[in-house]
Amino acid sequence: MLRMQLSRIMSVVCSGVLLAGAASARNPGDPLKPGFNLFSKQQDVQLGQEAAQQVRQQYQVVQNPALQNYLKQVGERLANTNSAKQGGFPFNFTLLNVGEINAFALPGGPMFVFTGLMKATDNEAQLAGVMAHEMSHVILRHGTNQASKANLIQLPAVLAGSVAGNGSMLGQLAQLGVGLGANSVLLKFSRDAETQADALGSHMMSEAGYNPVEMARFFEKLQGASGSGPGSQFFSDHPNPGNREKAIEAEIQVLPQRSYGYETGEFARVKQQIQALPAPPKQAQPRSSNAAPSSSGSALAPSVETPAANGWKQLRERSFGVAYPSNWQVFGGSQSGSTTIAPREGLVQASNGSTQVGYGAILSYYTPQRATNLSGATQELLGHMQSSNPTMRVARSPQHLSAGGSAGLFTLLESDSPYGGKEVDALLTVARPEGLFYLVFISPSKDFPQLQSALQQMIGSLRFFA
Repeated sequence: MLRMQLSRIMSVVCSGVLLAGAASARNPGDPLKPGFNLFSKQQDVQLGQEAAQQVRQQYQVVQNPALQNYLKQVGERLANTNSAKQGGFPFNFTLLNVGEINAFALPGGPMFVFTGLMKATDNEAQLAGVMAHEMSHVILRHGTNQASKANLIQLPAVLAGSVAGNGSMLGQLAQLGVGLGANSVLLKFSRDAETQADALGSHMMSEAGYNPVEMARFFEKLQGASGSGPGSQFFSDHPNPGNREKAIEAEIQVLPQRSYGYETGEFARVKQQIQALPAPPKQAQPRSSNAAPSSSGSALAPSVETPAANGWKQLRERSFGVAYPSNWQVFGGSQSGSTTIAPREGLVQASNGSTQVGYGAILSYYTPQRATNLSGATQELLGHMQSSNPTMRVARSPQHLSAGGSAGLFTLLESDSPYGGKEVDALLTVARPEGLFYLVFISPSKDFPQLQSALQQMIGSLRFFA
């Protein structure tokens, strides 16, 4: 087993350190920023582009340039506001001939509006309100934030596989149950996320000259008439956070004073043209789920070369640095929320198309939801890991150690290997201002004695930067 310095440390209860993940009420005017995310912004865009292709195949795109241009005109007015530009995403807008009252925006910027929604709006400001709300989900990266929290350990391997060219990102995410399904975490948001999207959307509307209260009025109108009617699909994806109009009015009070009432002057004509469109095709259904995960086949385990025989390289990220074997590669990092370090042959593409790390290391940060100390945060992380991998068990209880000058815990885990047989998952967790830093070192059990020194050297080389 690893030689490590055991030390007794006090419980880590750092105000502003691990408490960063605790939920807190938002006050009107408070800054709105994206939360924890394992995806880079570029990966948001890639995912959205791949998913948009599926949407256009599944639904009937309205073949009327005037209607598409109108939607684009309203969308681009919102996208050109300072509030929208903070995200840096390339928005585009498409009208689909679907009778449901709904709209959704995919990660990275593709947005789709159903004709049923446009028929239900009373004025252009209400249409702009729904669009601003959906665009806010993209800017605040709610979709990939939800996916990151739900698939904390599996995602880094999928993202690394995408970088390595092992198939489409959307296809690999589908193996984790992440896709465009009715219950997809990419398009199904929490009440907190809805509140944030309402707030940011009201800023965008105000800057564009639309009265932000029209967004709340439209949502309240839908809520009052939804039941099992055409508006029910919207609220299945967008739960009402409650007191919507009151919250948006409070947000308006902190906005710079502006005169509202902007209109393109095309709304009435557009609604008439939409009413005259052919009935939506019967095959247009609510978003269906991607293929269900299939069982993984066992891959052929590569021969493991002793890392020390090939020398070491240094990796420096924004908040940490680490040494790694020179014959391994770095996937992700810098602009991404996680870094995978592994030989290319250590990334296993299973028979179901998903990518798993057969051997290598995953380094990232986890934002605890409840825990306020190192032990509790580690247990919370372990709970996420085990819920997403039922074969995982704790082989040795957490041991205290110092890593990079900070207090840490080392936990030895065991689970099924994609090569067949068992694997060792050695977990290091360290309390840091950014959250709970974790390093998972993965190895087939039979090869762990050979790779153990590499793990020890990586932990010994770990450095944190302020």
